[in-house]
Amino acid sequence: MRFHEFSFRARYGETDQMGVVYHGNYAQYLEMGRVEWLRTLGISYRDMEENGTMLPVIHLQIDYKKSAKYDDMLTIRTMLKKRPLVKIEFDYEIYNESRELLVEANTVLAFIDVATGKPVKCPDYILEKLKD
Repeated sequence: MRFHEFSFRARYGETDQMGVVYHGNYAQYLEMGRVEWLRTLGISYRDMEENGTMLPVIHLQIDYKKSAKYDDMLTIRTMLKKRPLVKIEFDYEIYNESRELLVEANTVLAFIDVATGKPVKCPDYILEKLKD
């Protein structure tokens, strides 16, 4: 699976006094997209960490096109950019319910050994899931 879409409503606490989603919340939205993308492969962050691998963000880029507002139904499209090695890279698009493009983004995450804190290659069980 190369992409996944996940929808949710923008909550009041994520907005400013004008009802516009605060820009800092988008990093969390991207994380929600990644977590759900992995979950559809049968992989959870918790299991990955319990198996000795963590996945911190090492690069984040967000291009804001249009504001999301309180109570908007947002859809995050998460796309795997290429087969992971020591890093995994995702592109994202966030749309409102009218399918207007609000955000384009990119993240790069590194596979890190929990015990040593050193980079490691993508676990085989993840690579196997990506063959489908």
